[in-house]
Amino acid sequence: MTQDGTASCGGCCTRVTNLSVKAGAAPIIENVNLHFHCGEFSVITGPNGAGKSTLIKAIAGERAFTGEILFHRFKSHEKMKPKIGYVPQKHSFDPNTPLTVEDLFALCLSKRPRWLFKSRTVRKQALESLEAVEAAHLLSRKIGCLSGGELQRVFLSLALNPRPDILLLDEPVSGVDAAGLNIFYAIISELRTKYDLSVVMISHDFHLCARYADRLIFFNKTVICEGPPAEMIKDERVNNFFFAPF
Repeated sequence: MTQDGTASCGGCCTRVTNLSVKAGAAPIIENVNLHFHCGEFSVITGPNGAGKSTLIKAIAGERAFTGEILFHRFKSHEKMKPKIGYVPQKHSFDPNTPLTVEDLFALCLSKRPRWLFKSRTVRKQALESLEAVEAAHLLSRKIGCLSGGELQRVFLSLALNPRPDILLLDEPVSGVDAAGLNIFYAIISELRTKYDLSVVMISHDFHLCARYADRLIFFNKTVICEGPPAEMIKDERVNNFFFAPF
């Protein structure tokens, strides 16, 4: 849905077809086939070293791949490259940096030096994006003073500007405390319905995934199985991964 409540597309999906990534001659991920539908929250999980981040980076255009990634708009029968929002796994900032959240938006959204002017347009865009993730109160805060959860919400808001067709999140809750986890998942769940976003996130937390996600994708070099979390827990491969005794 758009901000005024009208349907944004009437049906669309991002289709990944036969996607493979190699390091030299060695395959990292092979023959990945997935559909990410608008308004759907999908979580990718699996063992460490399974290629989950590689898959996200390939979809985001940060890793060379073979295969095809297309955005389909069903009513108009259009096929195009999807607009992508991406939140990578790690960010590092000097805790003593004087950079504020508004400064960060200005650097990302404007080609003119921040110290030469203050743009009302950038400030408005920043506020709108931050409001979407319940973080407008952080606009004037210094980046180095933000908690892990607050910083992730700022980067999430940046990924929403301009509004993407698909939002990719590479373990965005790493280092976020328990209270922040539920807030973050709830925000993501609301965003996908409010803006008809395809949200794709890497996570290892099955219980929160089951509460908020529409689909769980169990991944190890390729798609092993996928489906609603309530059904996936019945799959022996998933059950053994999450709940087998050590």
